[in-house]
Amino acid sequence: MMHDPWVQSMTNGETIMASAEIEAPPERVFRALVGKEVEQWWGSADSYRMVDWSADLRVGGRWTATARGADGRDLPASGEFVEIEAPRRIVQTRAYAWDHPTLGRRQTMLAWLLQPTARGTRLTICHGGFAGLAEAATEHAEDWGRVLAWLQAYLAGRLAAA
Repeated sequence: MMHDPWVQSMTNGETIMASAEIEAPPERVFRALVGKEVEQWWGSADSYRMVDWSADLRVGGRWTATARGADGRDLPASGEFVEIEAPRRIVQTRAYAWDHPTLGRRQTMLAWLLQPTARGTRLTICHGGFAGLAEAATEHAEDWGRVLAWLQAYLAGRLAAA
């Protein structure tokens, strides 16, 4: 999939780094990441769509998400918020509640970093916890590139709500 030139994603086999320039202020990007609005932009018809999202946005609060695959199968995930510094930083644990083919149910750690820029916001994702699972890291790096492109398109008004 071609990503916007302002979206980058890579992995060293253990940690994923992905970033995008988003033409919206950090406060707007933050809201799109943590609110029910996630269901409007996260996914595509040919991959999966976020069909349920809930978050208790506080340190120690839980979040849950269910994505529905193109095949109709529900793919739930959940975790806990470890750090929240609105609108600049979110750190959370993440694990699937199903047997992901390359990651299984391993818990990983995900950080979202939002930095104001002249164009809006540089959103950077650091997703760690893939040690020994390079294939899972590669697959997730590709997916984070897609997720950032979806968010970027949505906030630019180029993605219709589901």
